Amino acid sequence: MDQKELAKKVKLIIMDVDGTLSDGRFYVLPDGTVLKSFDSKDGTGIVFAGLAGIKTAIITGKTSEAVRKRAEELHIDEYYEGVKDKTLPFFELLHKYDLKKEEIAYIGDDIGDAEVMGMVGFSAAVGDAHPLIKRISHYISKRYGGRGAVRELIDFILDAQEKWPEIFLKIKNSKNSEEIM
Repeated sequence: MDQKELAKKVKLIIMDVDGTLSDGRFYVLPDGTVLKSFDSKDGTGIVFAGLAGIKTAIITGKTSEAVRKRAEELHIDEYYEGVKDKTLPFFELLHKYDLKKEEIAYIGDDIGDAEVMGMVGFSAAVGDAHPLIKRISHYISKRYGGRGAVRELIDFILDAQEKWPEIFLKIKNSKNSEEIM
């Protein structure tokens, strides 16, 4: 089955954070505060996925107040942090939303993502992912982690599902564009 056919089935997109939603770099301030950067294009894509009725989730091995706040700001449906075994929240999401594995997409960048990527219906790698992750992916973004790779994947899924008219209508009918964007 080709990429477009796999993308048509997606009802939930799971994302890794470091190296996927962020570029993987950390900035540590003198007081110990850790900063991460996020691409606004990825955020807009996540909002568009929600407008299209596609659920979103983050599963990350680290804990971060910045990531938690970003997830809340983007209305990400499910957030798991400090996770050693990413298969546990994967199965929880599968059951919670009564989904089949074929209806889930996962985008990641490194070895810790491999097991879940092998279980989902549509696996994606960021452009600068580890070579193993690229080998097991159905889709490899041209963009790098933290540089619009998540948006690229979401756009591909929305194109395949022909969701753009629905999204544009919701944006047009919104009284306050800040509610959406």
